[in-house]
Amino acid sequence: MFKPKLNKGLIFRTFVLPISCLKQNSTDMSKIRILYVASEINPFLQTTEVADFVRKLPQAMQERGMEIRILVPRFGLINERKNRLHEVVRLSGINIAVGDEEKPLIIKVASIPNAKLQVYFIDNEDYFHRKSMFHDKENKFFEDNDERAIFFCKGVIETVRKLGWGPDIVHCNDWITSFIPLYLKTTYKNDPLFKNSKSVFTIYNNSFTHKFKGDLMGKVRMLDIEDNMLGHLKTADYEGFIKLGAQWADVVNVAGDGKKLEGLVKKIKEKKVGAIEKDDDYAESFYNLYTDLVG
Repeated sequence: MFKPKLNKGLIFRTFVLPISCLKQNSTDMSKIRILYVASEINPFLQTTEVADFVRKLPQAMQERGMEIRILVPRFGLINERKNRLHEVVRLSGINIAVGDEEKPLIIKVASIPNAKLQVYFIDNEDYFHRKSMFHDKENKFFEDNDERAIFFCKGVIETVRKLGWGPDIVHCNDWITSFIPLYLKTTYKNDPLFKNSKSVFTIYNNSFTHKFKGDLMGKVRMLDIEDNMLGHLKTADYEGFIKLGAQWADVVNVAGDGKKLEGLVKKIKEKKVGAIEKDDDYAESFYNLYTDLVG
């Protein structure tokens, strides 16, 4: 059986709200439900350190008795036949609004070889069938990457609703997941599946210089979201995405030696707690973080 050896090279700096704001009803720790959301995961796709981290940490948590779900985009670089992806018809078929447009959501699933983990893939022909992730053949950032992120974040939440599976922790990884903490605290705050969910937002050094055009705030907006909640998005850039995610998440991690990212987060979070250092067993550190959040 595959045993995850977590990469000791990553350093995680952790920022949280005062812990008194995080406490909720006591939960059986062996039954904690964790939803991992990320841009990529091994072995289906690996272009950055995100893929390796999101492959290993969920298995480590599952081996500690936690219940796991993983959702990622079905980028066109993923070979469906080789990786044995198949559509989950009962989860597919709804439309996701991005601004004034609605696009169909397709859900696919595959199992990680040698692990008791399934991965759900968010798919849409317009957004995810191109044979690249975020850049075209000339290495230009796709103009609709903002819409792809919005579709993905909304699609994740709607997929979990269809599963009828309420997560205690939603662990968001990388900038493409930035809108999930916002949606959990606003549009879905009274949904029975999410009303007690806490969000963790892990930021990586995967920045981009592109500035999005058009009405980004209008595309992001949903029920119970006012313009004053989206102020960070006025810059329409990478930092805006990161600041928004950090603003609404209960916990923020900065992965790697990201001094600039740490500076962004410190301006938003009220308090810094002990960092998860590269020499620590960060699986155990994240386990303790999760249990503190729901304990």
